[in-house]
Amino acid sequence: MEATLAKPQSEGRTPTAKNRSIRRVAVLGSGIMGSRIAAHFANIGVDVLLLDIAPNTLTPAEEAKGLTLEKPAVRNRIVNDAFQNLLKASPAALYSSKFAQRITLGNFDDNLPEIGKYDWIIEVVVERLDIKKSLYERVEQYRKPGTLITSNTSGIPMHLLTEGRSEDFRRHFCGTHFFNPPRYLRLLEIIPGPETDPAIIDFLMKYGDLYLGKTTVLCKDTPAFIANRLGIYAMIQTIRVAEEMGLTVEEVDKLTGPVVGRPKSGTFRLSDVVGLDTTANVANNLLNVLTNDESKDTFQLPPVMQKLMENKWLGDKTGQGFYKKIKDEKGQSVILALDPKTFEYKPSQKVKFATLEGTKSIDNLKKRFSVLLAGQDKAGEFYRKTFADQFRYASLRIPEIADELYRIDAAITAGFGWQLGLFETWDAIGIRKGIELIESQGSKPAQWVYDLLDAGFDSFYKVEAGIRKYYDIPTKSYKAIPGTEQFILLESLSNNVVWKNAGSVIYDLGDGILNLEFRSKMNTMGAEVIEGIHKAISLAEKDFRGLVIGNDSSEAYSAGANLATLFMFAIEQEFDEINLMIAQFQQTMMRARYSSIPVVGAPHSLALGGGCELNLHVDRVVAHSELYMGLVEVGVGLIPAGGGTKEMAARASDLYQTGDPELNILQSMFMNIATAKVSTSAQEAREMNYLLPSAQIVLNRSRLIAEAKQVAIELAENGYTQPKPRKDIKVQGKTGIALFKAGITAMRMGRFISDHDQKIAEKLAYVICGGDLSSPQNVSEQYLIDLEREAFLSLTGEKKTLERIQGLLNGGKPPRN
Repeated sequence: MEATLAKPQSEGRTPTAKNRSIRRVAVLGSGIMGSRIAAHFANIGVDVLLLDIAPNTLTPAEEAKGLTLEKPAVRNRIVNDAFQNLLKASPAALYSSKFAQRITLGNFDDNLPEIGKYDWIIEVVVERLDIKKSLYERVEQYRKPGTLITSNTSGIPMHLLTEGRSEDFRRHFCGTHFFNPPRYLRLLEIIPGPETDPAIIDFLMKYGDLYLGKTTVLCKDTPAFIANRLGIYAMIQTIRVAEEMGLTVEEVDKLTGPVVGRPKSGTFRLSDVVGLDTTANVANNLLNVLTNDESKDTFQLPPVMQKLMENKWLGDKTGQGFYKKIKDEKGQSVILALDPKTFEYKPSQKVKFATLEGTKSIDNLKKRFSVLLAGQDKAGEFYRKTFADQFRYASLRIPEIADELYRIDAAITAGFGWQLGLFETWDAIGIRKGIELIESQGSKPAQWVYDLLDAGFDSFYKVEAGIRKYYDIPTKSYKAIPGTEQFILLESLSNNVVWKNAGSVIYDLGDGILNLEFRSKMNTMGAEVIEGIHKAISLAEKDFRGLVIGNDSSEAYSAGANLATLFMFAIEQEFDEINLMIAQFQQTMMRARYSSIPVVGAPHSLALGGGCELNLHVDRVVAHSELYMGLVEVGVGLIPAGGGTKEMAARASDLYQTGDPELNILQSMFMNIATAKVSTSAQEAREMNYLLPSAQIVLNRSRLIAEAKQVAIELAENGYTQPKPRKDIKVQGKTGIALFKAGITAMRMGRFISDHDQKIAEKLAYVICGGDLSSPQNVSEQYLIDLEREAFLSLTGEKKTLERIQGLLNGGKPPRN
């Protein structure tokens, strides 16, 4: 990823809009946000100086050691502790633990003068104006003119922060509001101050997009900016409706989770994760400072939140909030949910609503909303009350917090993880129906919404020639969303469909490149997807010059093979059918490898099993940085048989150098498969050899398919040569099998694995070592995939394997039998 960074500027040179680059960042404040922001800059190859205050008292442990306040270990204690917490963070803040070395630690008293060597200074100290201003006064003594200086404040007005600062400071100062955790939440709100140089804002908008992978949203300097203003309003308004309707905590979280395209944490669980005190601080601040908000009273904390605050039940940080986790008499974790009426905790209950049952077969989120809002049970009533008010509120915030409606949707989706913003959701049911919904609740939206209909329009967004446009209120016309011309959004290419079946769609991306999109549940690879892969390659070989295999799914690139068909055949003992099915899957992977045109994979999020194997075989991979990739078949009692085991043997062979301990290299490949290890990032997938060094890692998910298309074009234009099947894969034979079996037996004797785990691991060892060969030697790809298929077939006849597959298909975890 370092290769994508701009070249460093010369020492001592004052940066300008044209020559500015970022190679070193100073982060002032090492709390949860500060340390995580530092980590994300380290992720992209930037050197970071992380500073915090020096303590003014010793801990009992320090006193016992005879340390003094002058000792470096004491002076850096606060930042050191924060750094250790960063390293233990779950989910991980760093793409790779190796990147921790890019962060240098220090304290304000000893190390603040060093900020003069840094290109961007980011302040992330406590949300108190006096403390921030005091720190800025010290910063100005050492900051080099022209250096970026920004604050991660979540709401303090910019003009107050820069009072008393120099003109150069004020011109290079603005707000850069990251959302926690910075690695995972895509939003970066950028808030200009009254004197900020427009070139600085332009630079940060682009830098955040290109290098940090963020959805950068330009905000007005209004209370809580955009995302928190809308997100906290939606959260508190939802809790108010829930109290009014007598809904349980579990019911609300079910209604406000994935069924409406929002995180599974829903409303109350999200509140626990964020911390009730954090939500309360934002809400109380809004209640105090808003002057022109007709709904400001909504920010008054509902009774249930007030009582939780009084009890100091603040969520995860205090061990209980709306939920509480305990251990039962068997030592098993049990989740308890708060009963808002009695304020006692009870075992969490499963939730069912007729309205939700009616949407189970509707995979398209936009089509789901009409059904949800029409429900005649409590769920339908809840949706009508909440969405009507949230639509109304969002419409009335223009132009107060944003002039363009797309900025509101961009902020709420990127900051809170919603799949659709409020105006996108409103579009899904139709603007006129949305107005009727609001009016049915005794309210009205902003006048500009009526004006839109009067002007003869019927949507907030539209797509023209593949370009997504938004309704511009002042001109009463549609304008392209800035920056999106560099994105390829497949949902905008409905007029470019070349071919489709029930599980896949082929699009013409232009410039001679096709894209194959999977459309099955979790993008699993069944018969329709396999057909789609063959069709896409055939079409590309005939009339195009390259193929990208990518999709816009928010859930998974591909969760692997469709196990339902395999399970059906295995139960019926139709082993000839299974053999044929696996052979066809292998041939499909090999065709992706040996087609006459370049094939580029664009994996993201989950790429498991067959989804991983596909990307092991394409010519080049362009991966999103958040890639959770692995060969996980062992978990369901099988081994990778779509060329995955073969390919890891081949990659081990390619790494062998004269004199290398070859079995050590092969062992790491074996263990990744045997333990079903999944990467926690694209960088880790590279370290695990699932991604080759040639793979390109993209931080902004919205750019993924466009970048993959460009790579396909470059491969085609540079004279792509069709590869030939390999016959030079060095395998270890009996020597390797014996070593692996000894380790497997030791694991079994230590009761770390079951008898069935042992059987699976031994079959995996047999395949990855090339079978019962008397000595290490070269073999062909075909030889290895034949071994794969034979081992896979034998395991499908095992009762314990079928139990594991059935456990997964039934929606649970496979048993460890």
